[in-house]
Amino acid sequence: MCATCGCDDTTHTHEHHKRTISVERDVLHENNLLAERNRGYFEAKNIFALNLVSSPGSGKTSLLERTLRDLKARLDFAVIEGDQQTTRDADRIHATGTKVVQINTGKGCHLDAGMIQNAIKGMKPADNSVLFIENVGNLVCPAMFDLGEQERVVIISVTEGDDKPLKYPDMFLSSTVCVINKIDLLPYVPFNMEQCRANATKVNPNLRFVELSCTSGEGLQDWYTWLQSKLPTPVTA
Repeated sequence: MCATCGCDDTTHTHEHHKRTISVERDVLHENNLLAERNRGYFEAKNIFALNLVSSPGSGKTSLLERTLRDLKARLDFAVIEGDQQTTRDADRIHATGTKVVQINTGKGCHLDAGMIQNAIKGMKPADNSVLFIENVGNLVCPAMFDLGEQERVVIISVTEGDDKPLKYPDMFLSSTVCVINKIDLLPYVPFNMEQCRANATKVNPNLRFVELSCTSGEGLQDWYTWLQSKLPTPVTA
């Protein structure tokens, strides 16, 4: 069992019989070193890397599909898919014509920097491209693991409740953008948008919000505008 997050990911290597605080420091120290290597690789190749995090069912993959299909004529994309089992999400991404690598974590509850390093060695994303990393559906463990990304985007849906930021503060604190998805369902669920934003701002005053629906398309242009504004090189139509 991983002493840092409690998952059964046996790929973490550490000595037994140490105090938990020592083990946590060792595991995260190694991860952070690898994350810095990933970050250097992305900077050298001018790759914009985003870590997409959420609970299961928030719409991460749906947002990816819409983004890839709508912008593939203007941007070069690659995707790393993280799930405990199956290639279902990777198959959906592959259907858009995008280069994709699947990482199955087994009993592990998050991706780590070493997994990302191995994935990019195999897929070799192009220079001047956008790399989406879709993390395992979990609002707890992935918050602790820097992958070397430039932006961490937390995605929640209006069906989950407006108190999510208060219940899972570490994820919202470590994120730079909060996408609130499925706004087409607002008339049918007891979700208070202003309360959700206020709760998230209490945790992270610098968090940026994007409200959208992958189904209706409402708000997607705001997401695309933000995405393109963060690219290190100008985007041409």
